[in-house]
Amino acid sequence: MKTQQRSSSDDQRAMADLAEVSDWRSVWGPPGTGVDAIRALVSRVTAATGWRPWAPGNIDPDRYTWGLVTPRETVMLVLPDAVLPESPRSGWSAYEIGSAEIADAEEGLDDHWPGQLELAREHWGAPVFVGPGSDLRIPPEWRGRRRHLAVWLRPGAELHLYATQPGPEDNAAGFGYSVYASEVA
Repeated sequence: MKTQQRSSSDDQRAMADLAEVSDWRSVWGPPGTGVDAIRALVSRVTAATGWRPWAPGNIDPDRYTWGLVTPRETVMLVLPDAVLPESPRSGWSAYEIGSAEIADAEEGLDDHWPGQLELAREHWGAPVFVGPGSDLRIPPEWRGRRRHLAVWLRPGAELHLYATQPGPEDNAAGFGYSVYASEVA
């Protein structure tokens, strides 16, 4: 297993960018592909966030996602119902994890989770949920894929901070965060 520890500067910027969106309801829209759907997506997100499209005149008609750049130069991959920061992940991560090293990777995630959680709290405040990825309150499609999970609610959105769950099929582990459309909040 190989590990790395990166500066938290990319995550600091991306988390601050996400924190500035107080109401996500106007970001989300119907799924669709094609030039008109992408233009509508970009227009909605730009109006709601002030982010700018990274390739304004070069729309691929088969896409349903688009990248937008924040004032802090974070690239956000935007879907009709989710936003995923494309900044390189900061903090601790492990890769080339062998099957005999899964426990070591889990220990590394456990050791570094409090620092990642504190970083997110600095930007997003107190989470409404912090727990293991196996918690039965987590929807089945997410359960077991995350070792740790914290959730923040905003109007129209859930912000998720998580540690991936290393396993035989996944030889990398680290921390990530995303925003998902929500009817609740």
